[in-house]
Amino acid sequence: MLLNIPDSNKKRVVIIGGGFGGIQLIRKLRNARFQIVLIDKNNYHTFQPLLYQVATAGLEPDSIAYPLRKMFFGVSDFYFRMAQVVRIEQQSNRVVTDIGELDFDYLVVATGSKTNFFGNKNIERHAMPMKSVSEALDMRSLMLQNFEKALLTKNLSERTGLMNFVIVGGGPTGVELAGALSELKNHVLPKDYPDLDFRRMEVHLLEAGPKVLAPMSEKSSKTSLKYLEEMGVRVWLNTPVIDYDGKVVKTKTKELPAKTLIWAAGVHGRLIPGIAENAIEKGRYLTDEFNLIVGTENIYAIGDVALMKTENFPHGHPQVAPTAMQQGAVLGKNLYKIKSGKEQIPFQYKDKGSMATIGRNRAVVDMNKLHFSGLPGWMVWMLVHLLSLVGFRNKVVTLLNWVWNYINYDRGVRLIIRPFIPKNQRNT
Repeated sequence: MLLNIPDSNKKRVVIIGGGFGGIQLIRKLRNARFQIVLIDKNNYHTFQPLLYQVATAGLEPDSIAYPLRKMFFGVSDFYFRMAQVVRIEQQSNRVVTDIGELDFDYLVVATGSKTNFFGNKNIERHAMPMKSVSEALDMRSLMLQNFEKALLTKNLSERTGLMNFVIVGGGPTGVELAGALSELKNHVLPKDYPDLDFRRMEVHLLEAGPKVLAPMSEKSSKTSLKYLEEMGVRVWLNTPVIDYDGKVVKTKTKELPAKTLIWAAGVHGRLIPGIAENAIEKGRYLTDEFNLIVGTENIYAIGDVALMKTENFPHGHPQVAPTAMQQGAVLGKNLYKIKSGKEQIPFQYKDKGSMATIGRNRAVVDMNKLHFSGLPGWMVWMLVHLLSLVGFRNKVVTLLNWVWNYINYDRGVRLIIRPFIPKNQRNT
């Protein structure tokens, strides 16, 4: 069965994944003479940097998601199919999906990344990942469900476990989650649950390395640690997690009771079967400087799933949105150059800086040799994220939510729309 894509005399570019890299590539190809087919398991693009705000009741999911078809309305010879790609048939230039098959002239894998549990099956079974809208909604529901349960138990030990949150990973996601949960504890949840003693609620941030926000400057790392401690977050450095049974988080030096463990400790590429094993390293596709997967002639990888080793980045480029967007833009130009018989442009990453917000009036920003923190950093963080959101409505709704939350010390979407059922309780 085929995907009902019409035949064309143009070269067909099939793109798997509607993330930052995929949409940037389409924007570059929209004026070129290609037939473009986008395949994604969801019919929307997700602005992942703000997923943590959905998880902590700050934003509704439709504020950070945008329909893929609407995004490319009016682009000639563009087709979208909502499907899961199950296999790449390299020799026959074909992708196999759960709804049919499709031939390609050029294939671009832009599938992004998924949570890396480093082989620990217990943690994978019991921890909460946060790489998608559905996972963020699950976390929001679980958080609120735990407080509902805490109201009903007289067992103080069980109540403590329900009210404690442990976050693993001191990168931007972990730091921002810790700050958001701390703000909920200090300003929001005591109003919803006045009969609970929130002195019992603890937010723990566990980092296996010696500092938080390790990729950022030393100044930003120290400032963010200070902010977290000021907000009441208990930060544990040099503390890798070794196990979790759904009730107690175990490290080499301590055990922390918590019914919620949020895993933000690492990712690896979302690979698709069909590419030779020698083209895969550390869960990513090895590519040359043009994002062509090694050992292939017309299959490319961009973004988190691509591993391009260069002199400046011997272990590959950072798995962040700017990398994916820049690679998508350059690949779009190169596909047009291939069609025109011109020399391709090797990819060169331009680091425009990094940033993280810890909470109200607290953020850190590194932009080349400039460093912002506190209120200026927070304003820069908000401006950059607002401008990066797709769609005017999403920008306006997000801004209004942020203004409301700032004025009222509130998070307006504390809703259990879809109750979360833990994995060990499903199908029982």
